[in-house]
Amino acid sequence: MPSRYNEPPRKIDHEKVKGLVTELLAALGEDPDREGLKETPRRIANFWRDFIEYDAGKLDTTFQAVKHNQMVAVTGMRVWSMCEHHMLPFWCDVSIAYIADDKVLGLSKFARIAHKHAHKLTLQEQLVSDIANHVKVILGTDDVAVMAKGEHLCMTMRGIQTPHRMISSALSGQFHQAEQRAEFLRLVD
Repeated sequence: MPSRYNEPPRKIDHEKVKGLVTELLAALGEDPDREGLKETPRRIANFWRDFIEYDAGKLDTTFQAVKHNQMVAVTGMRVWSMCEHHMLPFWCDVSIAYIADDKVLGLSKFARIAHKHAHKLTLQEQLVSDIANHVKVILGTDDVAVMAKGEHLCMTMRGIQTPHRMISSALSGQFHQAEQRAEFLRLVD
């Protein structure tokens, strides 16, 4: 696999994040030393450490395919990520499919790959593309489809303040053909 998929998680500067949160609280007119806020900088730094330094574990376990040219799909995997424009959370229900050729991907690896790519500042469109590309590399095929249906708090709690569902997909290989695309969409609906 290309090195970008094997890189260890990035490390955050925990102490600096704590200091910046303390400064932010003060800039918001709060007293960072008051009872309810004393531990807030540490808690937020811990969150960012856990989020950014997330380790999805082994991602590339594959097995010999039992049947060739069979569509394999896993749906309903909920992941949380952070919008890179507003640094607010969004969640997505992710579906991943591929056409099995010589090998199949271990079942837990679908969710591990989705979570790996969700644990960073990103956009939903980039998230589905990153997941699809990673699955393509592991399986050595272009016949991969990924769809995500999510809600973004940057739209729900700020701006227009409207609940919504954003749907994005990355289709490649045989999934550009009407029959495979229709089967995938039926499976994920």
